[in-house]
Amino acid sequence: MNIQLMKSDRHLELDGISRRFGNVQALDDVSLAVERGTVVCLVGHSGCGKSSLLRVIAGIEWPDHGRVLLDGREVSGAASHVEPENRNIGFMFQDYALFPHLSVTDNILFGLKRLGRRVARERCDEIIERLGLGHLAKRFPHMLSGGEQQRVALARALAPQPGIMLMDEPFSNLDRELRHVIRSETIDLLRELGTTVIMVTHDPEEALSAGDVVVLMRAGRIVQSGAGAELYERPSCPYAAEFFCSFNKVRTACRSGYAETPFGRFAAPGFADGEQATVYIRPQCLRVNCEGDGVECTVVDCELIGEIEQTSITVAALAEPLRVRSTDRSRLRKGDTARVSVAPEQVLIF
Repeated sequence: MNIQLMKSDRHLELDGISRRFGNVQALDDVSLAVERGTVVCLVGHSGCGKSSLLRVIAGIEWPDHGRVLLDGREVSGAASHVEPENRNIGFMFQDYALFPHLSVTDNILFGLKRLGRRVARERCDEIIERLGLGHLAKRFPHMLSGGEQQRVALARALAPQPGIMLMDEPFSNLDRELRHVIRSETIDLLRELGTTVIMVTHDPEEALSAGDVVVLMRAGRIVQSGAGAELYERPSCPYAAEFFCSFNKVRTACRSGYAETPFGRFAAPGFADGEQATVYIRPQCLRVNCEGDGVECTVVDCELIGEIEQTSITVAALAEPLRVRSTDRSRLRKGDTARVSVAPEQVLIF
């Protein structure tokens, strides 16, 4: 799958990239074009190929087939391979990979060895000031918190002023609240600098919130790519739908272009009469109340999950319970009878 861009806008192009490790096909004919200054999130379950793709872009791995182009120049291909240090690419690892025996300043200077001493020191001082690391400059990694280590790793990767920043699960070692804050600060800074970012994550929420473009991978291939809202609202297949949201699934048959369910008929264009389909209903798109329209249901369980109340219900015509999620407090209890309805515009059919 390709993201089509004007040639002059392309900072990075992947053309039919394949990579095999023994019997494992890590990457299988991956093509992607990335616009300059774009934040791209590679997302998918473990083993889908996203980290392997990052390493191919960096030049750490060679593709078996296909080409990598930077600003239209081939840097990996059948007849060429530009070494990682000559690609003007920064790489930020999941574990930060800071040298334990070096201070913060010396960790940052390590990535500037190719510059003269004076220029390297100026560049180091500039990035330390930019990221507010002055009070940590003489400390060693073991003296830093997780968030501080992350910022130092970012400073070291940014100091050489790379055109592209590759980030492999850069926030996964932080607790939830700190992760949100550090991620926002980091992405804002990279956008301000105009840096093209390719970030690997396994977290659907992180991908949707951080990426201008989200690339969902599975078994070494791109399943779907585009804006986060597009992947969430218009997934191309069941895998894409279920990766970004949990669903209630109702098996049914189609008649006259509609899927018939206990909740009514939903448009199912392209399905033949009698063809089996699965209706995907997000838990937050079900409404449960004691009165009004809808189908009669029985409450099986009701639990509070932070801001969300999750209610499990049964409907006579369905074999499996349904999950309902809402920020409202229904005050329903196990055994209560209520009525449930569906917001039809939120239903997906596969």
